[in-house]
Amino acid sequence: MSIVTFYNSNIEQTGKTMSIAAISTYMAIEHNYRILVISTTNREDPLKECFWEKKKKKRNLGIFGPNASLEVENGVEGLARMIRSNKISPDTITNYTKVVFKDRFEILLGCEVPPSDGTVVEKFYPNIIKAANQYYDLVFVDLDENVDEETRKTIIHDSDIVVINISQRLRSINKFMELKSENQILASQKSLILIGRYDKYSKYNSKNISRYLGEKNQVLTIPYNTLFFEATEEAGVPDLFLKFRRNLDPEDRNAFFIEEIKRASENIIYRLQDLQMKI
Repeated sequence: MSIVTFYNSNIEQTGKTMSIAAISTYMAIEHNYRILVISTTNREDPLKECFWEKKKKKRNLGIFGPNASLEVENGVEGLARMIRSNKISPDTITNYTKVVFKDRFEILLGCEVPPSDGTVVEKFYPNIIKAANQYYDLVFVDLDENVDEETRKTIIHDSDIVVINISQRLRSINKFMELKSENQILASQKSLILIGRYDKYSKYNSKNISRYLGEKNQVLTIPYNTLFFEATEEAGVPDLFLKFRRNLDPEDRNAFFIEEIKRASENIIYRLQDLQMKI
């Protein structure tokens, strides 16, 4: 049972959330793991569009008045209340998740609307993650920039692997080098580097970046793929990966996309196994 946290090295967009959607979906299909993805965003959650269609808001003319919301509390908000009441247990978490593949792949969405009682949900993420780690084989954490620094540090410290997401811009690469020199965890075997929205024709390709950073292992990538990025806006990610698994020809233009996701997944698994052997 392991925690894998995806973390941006800079405030710029690196495709972090789309990368975690791709890797977790691939691993849920190809490996015999029970997987949970935890989103920590406090905005509209892009993971939701990857897996579920948007529900149209219905006009409510009942006793609560026009357009009153009858929705139950968000999953993370509900778990925060459970923790505050000392009622949290590992198997409780699944009651608050959304299922992608039954008994295999679930997602705990972020809290898009601040709780009405003033609860600071992000403070409870470390406890939620630790509890989930007792129930799921792999817990992927999409660590958002909105989370306060102290909580971010706690989550990174508690993680078995930290996947640092960078872009192919020189500024992003240099920013990672700066962070690596200041943070022992980012410089340790606990960290992996991943380039989202990757363009293999850029001069800042994975081999050149690996050489520039002095990395022994080639940095991981999630290539830009038109079908995938369309699927992330149309709740089509699970179906796309199942389709690729059944019909993908080695000569297909999408083959490189799947090959790199496979390489990233295998590197995460191998690194987790390697670190566990050293404990």
